[in-house]
Amino acid sequence: MIKMRSLLFLLFVIPNIIFGQHNYESHFEHCNKAEHAEHYQDLLKDASREDDANIDLVHYEFRWYVDPAVYQLSGSAAVTFKPEVEDLTQFMLELGKDMQIDSIISEGGSKAFTRVGDFQVNIFNENGMKKDQLYTFTIYYHGEPASGGLGSFIKDNHSGVPVIWTLSEPFGARDWWPCKNGLTDKIDSIDVIITTPSAYKAASNGVLVNEVANADTTTTFHWQHRYAIAPYLVAIAVTNYERYTDMVPLSDGTQLPMINYVYPENLNDAKAGTAALVNVLTYYDSLFVTYPFHAEKYGHAQFGWGGGMEHQTMSFVINYGFTLLAHELAHQWFGDMVTCGSWEDIWLNEGFATYLEGLSRRRIQGRASFRSWQTSKINSVVSQAGGSVKVNDPTNISRIFSGRLSYNKGSYLLHMLRWVLGDEAFFAGLRAYINDRQYDFGTTESLKFHLEQAGQKDLTGFFNDWYSGEGYPKYNILWEPTEKGVIIQALQETSHPSVDFFEMPLPLQFIGEGKDTTITIQHLYSGQVFEVDGPSWADSLVFDPELWIISANNNVKKTVISKTIESQLNVSVFPNPTEDLLSIRAESGFSFQVFDVHGKQIVKGQETSTQSQINTSDWVPGIYSIKLKGVNGKTTVKSFAKVGN
Repeated sequence: MIKMRSLLFLLFVIPNIIFGQHNYESHFEHCNKAEHAEHYQDLLKDASREDDANIDLVHYEFRWYVDPAVYQLSGSAAVTFKPEVEDLTQFMLELGKDMQIDSIISEGGSKAFTRVGDFQVNIFNENGMKKDQLYTFTIYYHGEPASGGLGSFIKDNHSGVPVIWTLSEPFGARDWWPCKNGLTDKIDSIDVIITTPSAYKAASNGVLVNEVANADTTTTFHWQHRYAIAPYLVAIAVTNYERYTDMVPLSDGTQLPMINYVYPENLNDAKAGTAALVNVLTYYDSLFVTYPFHAEKYGHAQFGWGGGMEHQTMSFVINYGFTLLAHELAHQWFGDMVTCGSWEDIWLNEGFATYLEGLSRRRIQGRASFRSWQTSKINSVVSQAGGSVKVNDPTNISRIFSGRLSYNKGSYLLHMLRWVLGDEAFFAGLRAYINDRQYDFGTTESLKFHLEQAGQKDLTGFFNDWYSGEGYPKYNILWEPTEKGVIIQALQETSHPSVDFFEMPLPLQFIGEGKDTTITIQHLYSGQVFEVDGPSWADSLVFDPELWIISANNNVKKTVISKTIESQLNVSVFPNPTEDLLSIRAESGFSFQVFDVHGKQIVKGQETSTQSQINTSDWVPGIYSIKLKGVNGKTTVKSFAKVGN
């Protein structure tokens, strides 16, 4: 989901609020989801409660009457499910207290129910229901839905014409229909049947299988969706839409209809925007797996909320700017087909969509556009010292949808994974992740597993640093040309104490004599020295020229460092990182002292031979430094990492 700044921001000044993307187009600003939900915060703890695990949702048939001129919803929701336990006599759904339940019917009879608190509805069946058999309960209800969260059910107008739309992420589905409100159970399929005055059209998920003009000057629209869907992605929008279709060629040889429901006053802009999106859709389709809902459609419905929302098969958008459309389209793979299994992991939705908007800019608009995207994301992330991609409070809407962390840092985490793994392994790992979790919920651990398998590389340290850890590195690169090449010393500071050291491959571009070359050094500890054959002709060095790494306040200095190195004790400390035994090999006997990151001495010793070992098995994982002094008077200080066993 992308969002833009609204007038409410003038009334509610919230620090560190969320935003979708920076500088999409000059006319496109972004707003914060949290400001719409400030009054909703008291309910969020309850919203994170576990759903009823005793039932498995199979199907919903919704029948609603919607007049966009009237703030009201009336109709029914028929829920079909399978009990997960034997002889089930009651189950629970959620529906906001502003919605009055008229009756609940199953198998021709009325069913008892009770309401608890603001949302909980307990539904009873006097005869126990059998495990794994199908049961259908139809809930008849009506009312004026509370507009909680990000605006679950909204009545507005455009050019004087009324419109009603829904937006249920993250906790708002229960405000307007009886549901399991969390991220535990996708509905296998849905039918959405909307009756509205004939001046209007109704848009929803899936395929429009029927449109009937009724004798009472109403029209009934029947939308049918036959893919698994998370509750917050069910959506409707009703107004006097203009409707048109773009056809998109897919990699499997078929043509996908992209169906667009547009405010009449914006029809020309919409046609230009969706036409440009055709190439983006074919790009995504070739990059991962074919468009996930290829048997049905993709489409857009215009609404008035600031930005966009990736409702399954039909994104709701405020306008038709390139980056907005590319972002919401990307969610059909990352967010809809594979949905984050916890709001703690919202980056699996928003980080991916943000990264793909960047890739689409690179593919369609060129390198300069992508460079602008990269710069904006890095500047956003480093604007504050801390903050993790992992959401530390998944009941806080502003934290869930932090533009700086869930969107921008999450997207750059992916860019850095691509750098660490290489293109082939990175995209192979993403395809394996999608295929493994298709039409289900995904986790960071599942993504990590598939990337590790594809790249044959342990990514535990990377995810500890960049996903659950906070902050970013600052680099100080010292270098000196030699007869054969260059000597480099790479030092690093971190912006937040949660990460002692970011172990990363560092790209360095050497320039001189009308030519350039880029080398990569594997940076394992601060102060590490590298001797590189080749670019002795260089007169300048550029750190990370292609912006692969989140970093800030870096410094590159050409200086004399060889004399300093010559005066140092020639010593090897390995393996680095170490799990248990740290080996030391020197040119002479030596003494040593080991210090932790806070400068506390951990151990010291004297060795008359040229080698020794230190047992680190019971040390706390982290970064340590070892100071060594040889019998020849030479000294050196090296850093090493201790990792868990």
